[in-house]
Order: sequence, then C-alpha cells, then structure tokens
Amino acid sequence: MRQFNYILIGILAGIGLLLILSYTGPGKPTSAGETMATDTLRTLGSEAGLVKNYAIKLPETVAFAGEKVPLEDFEVKERLDRELLVNTYWHSNTLQNLKLAHRYFPVIEPVLKANGIPDDFKYIALAESGLRNVVSPAGAEGIWQFLAETARHYGLTVNGEVDERYDVEKATAAATQYFKDAYQQFNNWTLAAASYNAGMGGIANSLSYQQVDSYYDLYLNNETSRYVFRILAFKVIYENTERYGFLLDDEDLYAPLSYRTLTIDSSINNLAAFATEQQTNYKMLKVYNPWLRKSTLTVKQGESYSLRLPPIAANNQ
Repeated sequence: MRQFNYILIGILAGIGLLLILSYTGPGKPTSAGETMATDTLRTLGSEAGLVKNYAIKLPETVAFAGEKVPLEDFEVKERLDRELLVNTYWHSNTLQNLKLAHRYFPVIEPVLKANGIPDDFKYIALAESGLRNVVSPAGAEGIWQFLAETARHYGLTVNGEVDERYDVEKATAAATQYFKDAYQQFNNWTLAAASYNAGMGGIANSLSYQQVDSYYDLYLNNETSRYVFRILAFKVIYENTERYGFLLDDEDLYAPLSYRTLTIDSSINNLAAFATEQQTNYKMLKVYNPWLRKSTLTVKQGESYSLRLPPIAANNQ
C-alpha cells in the first residue's frame, strides 16, 4: 500500500509539472488536453483522500444596515474575502455561532427593533463575543463586551454581586443607546458600527485627519480595519448557510431558553439554598441568570430584581 501511495504521488507531481510547463501566461486558452489533465489530477487527488479547498465566492452585492458595501473597490472586496474565508473554513466555531444565534437572536432582535436600530447590528454581538459570555484581555465582558465604566454610563449595574453586562436583554438595550449616540454623531450606520470597536473619538479623529467620510476609505489599525468585514461575513454566512457549506437541521440548533420569572425584593444570603427552594439547583440558577456573580444577592430597600428560573417539571408540580 505504501509503495502504491508513492507511485500515486509521483503521478500527481508529474501531471502538475506538465500543467505548469504548458502554461504560457494569462489569457491563454485552455486546451482539451489541459482540461483532461486537470480533471485527471482532481480525480486522482480525490481518490488519494486529498482534501479539496475551494475559493469562496463573494455575493455580487452586500449591504450593512441598508448601506452598500463598495465591492468595486478591490481593497474592500479583498477584505471581505478574507473574513469570509476565515469564518467559512473555521468550521467548528462558525457552526457553534449558528447554533447559538438560534437561541440569542430572538432575544436581541426585538430589543434592536424597539429602539430603532437596524437588524444587522445583531451581528456585532457575534463579532464581539460569538454570543458567549467571555472576558477580553482589556476587561470587556458579556455578549456585547462592555467595559465596566461604559456599561455604567449606559445604565447597567456592575458591582461585586450583580453584573448586568451578562444580562442579554439589558446589555442589548445598553448597546442600542450607544448605537443611537454614534449614529447621531456620524449620521452613518457603518461608521457607528466601526466606532463600537474603535470608539467614537477614534473614528472621528481618523475621518478628520484623512479627510474622508466613509469607513471604507479609512486607513485604520488592523483590528478596526477587519471589524466591519467580520460583521459582514457573519451576516453573509448566516443568511446563506447552505451556500457556504453549513448544513444544520432544526434539532441541531440551540433552542431559546424557556423560563418562569420571579421578582425578588429582599436579599438572598444563600443562592444555592434559594435555588433548591425554587425546585431547581445552583447551576441552573446561574445558567439562567449569568449576571449573578456571587453566591449572595443583596437587594436594597425599594429595589428589586427579576430572576429567571427553569420551568417546573410536570411531575414535580
């Protein structure tokens, strides 16, 4: 078997060399012999178990929040191509993103709509965190990756026991207020999105210094230069999953969480014991309420918190 593999590799190398020697440059017509040789090479490669990696075909037109992406600019087109390649071939990560989107987009979408923010902004959460409650090296936390100071500025509670950056609905509402402020400054949704990465001041300074008015004409640091294109790549893949090779059945997707709500207006000194009293456990209490950061919850006079709890099983009622 090993000897056969060596022979096969030799044949493939020989055919490849013939193809290279017969090529005389761009615009050269493809002969029937070359087509046959290429087809033979692909067939032999397939039989040898070689993986086929295809270039990604870009859509003819792309828009973010109704604003057209100038794909006629080769540099813009290549930046989008890069992010589509990365996220199409990063199979495990993109697959899980698609599964998580089925759970969290139904929570995020109505909050965006109620606050007048275009639906495409949900893909920012994908770009920021992959819809996971992660912590960045800079200390940004939660699905929307707020820094503590910014989170407090937009009305979120952040302290030792409670961190509402981990409450998807409240954090989304805070993000919409940021997007409103950014749009008011730039009068452009794409620039508002870019500023979520670079800051409003950073984008404004770049626009002024470079004397342009479009994100796509800006020369930016690598992270911000890629940022909007990562968002666009997630949008393109999410809206065309099968075209980009992602095949998911309904049972593969993560279902939105069903829950019952309990209003708490007094402190809880032991959340594990509280969870047991509510016919659940500490783990599930934290899964449904990741904003609870400690094993206690202090509720000041006049305040209250809304806890989400798993539905009570029929046989426990």
